[in-house]
Amino acid sequence: MSERIYEEAWVYTMKVLHDLYKSQNKEDEFKLWFNMDYVEDTFDTITVSVSSSFLKLTMEKKGNFDIVLNKLKEITGQNDITLKCIIKEKNSKSENSDSVKVDESENKKKSEEPKEEKKAEAKKTSNKKHDLLQEEYTFDTFIPGDNSLFAYNASIAVAKKPGKEYNPILLYGGSGLGKTHLMQAIGNYIYNNGGEKLKICYVSAETFTNEFIFSTKEGKTNAFKNKYRNLDVLLLDDIHFLQGKESTQEELFYTFNALHEKKAQMVFTCDRPIKEIKNMAARLVSRLSNGLCIDLQPPSYETRVAILQKKVDLTGKTLSQDIIDYIAKNIETNVRDLEAALHKVFGYAELVGKTPDLEITKHLLKDVMDSNGAESISIDVIQKVIADNYQISVADLKGKKRDKKFVIPRQIAIYIARELTEIAYTELGNEFGGKDHSTIMSAYNKIAEQIKIDSTLESKIQLYIREIKEYKK
Repeated sequence: MSERIYEEAWVYTMKVLHDLYKSQNKEDEFKLWFNMDYVEDTFDTITVSVSSSFLKLTMEKKGNFDIVLNKLKEITGQNDITLKCIIKEKNSKSENSDSVKVDESENKKKSEEPKEEKKAEAKKTSNKKHDLLQEEYTFDTFIPGDNSLFAYNASIAVAKKPGKEYNPILLYGGSGLGKTHLMQAIGNYIYNNGGEKLKICYVSAETFTNEFIFSTKEGKTNAFKNKYRNLDVLLLDDIHFLQGKESTQEELFYTFNALHEKKAQMVFTCDRPIKEIKNMAARLVSRLSNGLCIDLQPPSYETRVAILQKKVDLTGKTLSQDIIDYIAKNIETNVRDLEAALHKVFGYAELVGKTPDLEITKHLLKDVMDSNGAESISIDVIQKVIADNYQISVADLKGKKRDKKFVIPRQIAIYIARELTEIAYTELGNEFGGKDHSTIMSAYNKIAEQIKIDSTLESKIQLYIREIKEYKK
């Protein structure tokens, strides 16, 4: 029987830890890896719940249960308290998990019925299908990590209060990082929570452009304007496609103004910061920049493991932890590449009739791993991509000009080359116009130090790296 002796102490403990992590600029880490709920307690045991076996396993490895337990002991003065964790998944009955510093035999398995409100909440975004949205793109199927937690939380806030919280919102980053998933999750949530009568439109920038061109040729511009300027929710994907398309940009500008005036929610995605898109009208850039702009980075190792485990669970199949770990450690690019690796493994299992072991998996994914490897990236590609982004020539990048417009991209190219290849400083010097190794080392160190204090520069470099990896393909 639950005494609820320590409930107030638990709440206070979590507040103290939250404040501590927040002061260390690690609030996102706290939200992700201290995500547990108080369930009940007895005189010597506090029971908490987490939403998945993966979350529990990761929190154990990180030592987070011990951190909470030690803080609880410090606050209560009770050194004999133990902490027990159970798994309570969103759409299933709960099951007991191992306890922390307590014998399994001390506690019988119990069924924890999920609260009806939570069960309803989990299913809300998947019970009705919108014609323009993919049904599987919901918040429930998105795995937030350190790289995407801000975007995930902001998207939920937008979905709950469309047109009020953040408007517009722009999600940007490389391909396969979840921008379209979050965008459509917003649409699905709004549609499934009282928005059936709202005009919700998901459209790619390419389709938007083609529709506009067609309407102009056919003399149907009024129909085009009526369609887009009277929406309640506009979800416009891949707006980088609009670069250099002046007439379409102008039309989007007026569409934006019309929707903003009527407080319609607007969500945009892009593969880079909006201000870095070439040949984009300044007034349109200004409108888009005035909203909430959020960068999605490639997922961390822990997030990649969580994504893989979630994908495996959704298939109803099983895969050993060592295979999941191997894929997560070797594919660092994006969710799409992780999914491709899983499909290959499961494809083998279906054709052969058995799940591969780790050695077979390594053989199956050899070409995938090789394509992600540093050895397949050339210095020439790195130099070309960086030179193109800074609108200078490769010769200038390799030259000796000391102007800022040449020095910064040169240092960035050297830094990326050192990060993505195994080439020594001396050899890199030869690749960059015959510079000595100390010059190359100094350039690398300058960028490495700058990244520590400038998150914008880090985002740029990650974008360039993604471009480089995609360029070689």
